[in-house]
Amino acid sequence: MAAIPVAPAESVSTLVARNISEFRSAVSDSFVPLQVSGEGSAPFRGLIRGASVDEVHVTDLRASRHVVERTPELIARGDRSYFKVSLMLAGTGLLIQDDREAVLTPGDLAVYDTDRPYSLVFDEDFRTMVVMFPKHLLSLPPEMVGQLTAVRISGQEGLGGMVVPYLRQLATNLDQLAGATGARLAHSALDLVSTVFTRELGLDEAAADPHRALMQRIRGHIDRNLASTDLGPTTIAAAHFISTRHLHGLFQEQGTTVSTWIRTRRLEQCRRDLLDPILADRPVAAIAARWGFVDAAHFSRAFKTAYGVSPSEYRATH
Repeated sequence: MAAIPVAPAESVSTLVARNISEFRSAVSDSFVPLQVSGEGSAPFRGLIRGASVDEVHVTDLRASRHVVERTPELIARGDRSYFKVSLMLAGTGLLIQDDREAVLTPGDLAVYDTDRPYSLVFDEDFRTMVVMFPKHLLSLPPEMVGQLTAVRISGQEGLGGMVVPYLRQLATNLDQLAGATGARLAHSALDLVSTVFTRELGLDEAAADPHRALMQRIRGHIDRNLASTDLGPTTIAAAHFISTRHLHGLFQEQGTTVSTWIRTRRLEQCRRDLLDPILADRPVAAIAARWGFVDAAHFSRAFKTAYGVSPSEYRATH
């Protein structure tokens, strides 16, 4: 029997599961294919309330005790790569991935990768918020974020203590994601999460590994200068007192190129602007120029290659 949809409001939906079978189906439909098992004949109840905007899925999930597994077989069926950030709101949970374990209590954050096996164990009734998004939406390389999978990040202190209240408010006000400013709210959440990850990885500390710190400075320089038509390997290398050969080598180690990284970051900023209701009257060409694309035709081709539709079509359909 399928889970029961309850009073969807625009992009917000609610699913009530009355047994583990219904919940298993609802969870796989809401996230990625997952294996869910309960405690035999024990009574089970689950509630999944979620909203999606611009590829960002925000879910408020409440359920009885159960175990979730993302197996290699289930991973092989998928064709999209996601990160999932979990914020415990009530109860406790155990996240296992990449030979690491994190016990999560209310206020704790953790990230996990749908491309690799993981398990979630809930021994009591609980409530959690899950933000699921494609990896390309983060400004950090996926392999760096991979160092944080199944690592507990406290929301009671430091930067986590500043970010968690915003995420908690988002979980309890999902209707706001269905409005005109939904994309801004969702991307603000990702920007905050990215900032927390940067701090956890030590990328913002002077004492960080020199090689890693250099790459972080270079990526920051690129983001600050995306609008400049002079941005390229020569100016970037000169700004960091290294040779262009060294610069290219740094990006090759990350599995990309300097020009690809610049183009990807510019396209992502343009895509965000195309969704921004405040910029709805701004011509597509002006948005492209704002982020360093001087040739409108070239921008349109690059955008369509990256996102499958032209900039105008993307704006009209989102």
